Amino acid sequence: MFTLPVFVSLAIASLATAQSSNTALELAAIKAHFQAAGLVPSFLSTFDPSAILTIAYAGGVGSVSPGQLLTPPQVGSAPTLTITPANSSATTTGNYTIAMIDAGPVGTNQAGGQTRHWLVNGATITGASVSSDSAVVITDYAGPGPAPGSGPHRYVVLVYSQPAAFTPPAGLDAPGVPVGSINFPDYVRTSNLGPLLAANYITVEDGTATASLSPTSAVITSTLAVPSGSSSRSAGASSTNAAARPSQSSSGATSLRATGCLTVVFAAALMVIFN
Repeated sequence: MFTLPVFVSLAIASLATAQSSNTALELAAIKAHFQAAGLVPSFLSTFDPSAILTIAYAGGVGSVSPGQLLTPPQVGSAPTLTITPANSSATTTGNYTIAMIDAGPVGTNQAGGQTRHWLVNGATITGASVSSDSAVVITDYAGPGPAPGSGPHRYVVLVYSQPAAFTPPAGLDAPGVPVGSINFPDYVRTSNLGPLLAANYITVEDGTATASLSPTSAVITSTLAVPSGSSSRSAGASSTNAAARPSQSSSGATSLRATGCLTVVFAAALMVIFN
């Protein structure tokens, strides 16, 4: 029969393993979402984050799922950002650059660049929270406001490592730059920014699209491949279809369910032992 300390150790180890497996699944899911939404390779030629970025808005919105459809009033104020490392390559020390980029509706030609809605250099990560308290805010957060009838725009929030060699281009190296155009992949390359730590995106639309939009495919998390040794159990069917109004389901639902189940089992076992 297991002693209490041994049982507790086994339960904690099982819980940690489940959390690690679900984080790996979430990372696979966000990669699939960016592919399905046409953000890769149209906006980003490659996409290999090492952490999960959670975007949360005030006003009752809370944490959003990838591609969640929101209205301009819901995203008028800057969100809070939290980071969950997904593997050993993800570090949260040093400085980071935060950017929010409007990549337009699905199918938008990215050759002409994008629109910059937020750009912060020198942000830090304390615990899991991304902080800009001592950072240089190049462009203050400007809530998404797509043109009425232009369709659902994809607003991508990215957190990049900012190495010592980081050198922002003239015009984007001091605070007070208003919302404007940017070729973000070129900015990353010429400023020596990177690697990418984490990214996520929301979808914002004003009115109903007056033009036909490129279709996207749904992300079915039960079909996603995760690293060897991680669980591949389904997190449910999560749809990302900007042209058809993205779903608001969360790819992290299974993570919460699995953690909750283990917690219940652990608590029940403790009751048996002590009774």
